[in-house]
Amino acid sequence: MSPDQLVPELRSVIGRVVLVAASGLAVGGANPAPLSSGSAAASSVAPTGSRKKLLFADAFNQLDTLRWRVEMEKQPHSSVYATQGKLVLDTQGGVTVWLNKPLQGNLQIEYTRKVLVAGQSNDRLSDLNQFWMAHEATRTTLARRSGKFEDYDQLPMYYVGMGGNTNTTTRFRKYQPNGTRTLLQEYTDAAHLLAPNRAYKIKTIVQNGTTSFWVDGQCYFTYQDPDPLRAGYFGFRATKSRQEIDDLRVYQLE
Repeated sequence: MSPDQLVPELRSVIGRVVLVAASGLAVGGANPAPLSSGSAAASSVAPTGSRKKLLFADAFNQLDTLRWRVEMEKQPHSSVYATQGKLVLDTQGGVTVWLNKPLQGNLQIEYTRKVLVAGQSNDRLSDLNQFWMAHEATRTTLARRSGKFEDYDQLPMYYVGMGGNTNTTTRFRKYQPNGTRTLLQEYTDAAHLLAPNRAYKIKTIVQNGTTSFWVDGQCYFTYQDPDPLRAGYFGFRATKSRQEIDDLRVYQLE
């Protein structure tokens, strides 16, 4: 193609990208779900810098049950514990580990997490998940649940399931008080699914009505919520797998 032919072609491609971005859909290997309101999209652009103050950190030298609340399905060979600076979720069924501290305002939550696959009984490449800004519609603290995934359906919050459904989907949802779990966006391509024994740097940002989920410096999801969740609890979530988590830090953004 000659240079004279290339310029119009580039203009056409740029125009298509701008139109797709303006529609609130991701560009690239995503399979985005339709959005009824707000905007959810993927991006590789880092967020603008914000001043931040450390609110909480845990090196997981031990499992502090005053800091953390474990909700785990009653299944054999299931446990949650801390060892060698790692929080370990090793369960046959569902498990949620809540940070027992309500969060509010502009936040940044970051940690390192790995799904282990080494031939042990619970090893399964699936479900690097999390809840955030979770709160009860009728009370200030979270009611205790069994750890079964369906028990959380009516808890207003944001949710990401990375490598869910036996590592076939990566999904971003907003849960509603009536039990509706609005699918904001999902991926099914290999680049956005899990790799075994890989340490992922996870970062979640809540800022001025927008929440975003980052993996190894890449923004997988961002959502400008017309009715944002401004306060709630953060929790690690998993289902039948063995996972390690370390170096958790929670910042208040100014």
